Amino acid sequence: MAFLVDLGLVGFWFVEGLKQWAAKGQSVSDPTGRQVLVLSTGSACTAAIAYGLSWADLPIACTAQAVMTALLALLLLLVAGSACGKRIRRERLRRRLRR
Repeated sequence: MAFLVDLGLVGFWFVEGLKQWAAKGQSVSDPTGRQVLVLSTGSACTAAIAYGLSWADLPIACTAQAVMTALLALLLLLVAGSACGKRIRRERLRRRLRR
């Protein structure tokens, strides 16, 4: 089950990369929103799988899923932080241009 979640996430990143490549440097409509949605869903699913594995007394599998959850959460923070930084820079530029 966890393999399918990981495979789905890799497939999503591949499709997003193809969209950006096809746009040839032009913007793709709101890729950050889709990335945040997929990463948050993926980390929630792997956390639920880790919780189920802990109930099944499978500590090594549970640890592996917990590590995967932590990595997805870290990636989610990086994507969200990057998007937030871009918005802050854009807003500062707009304020500077208004003056």
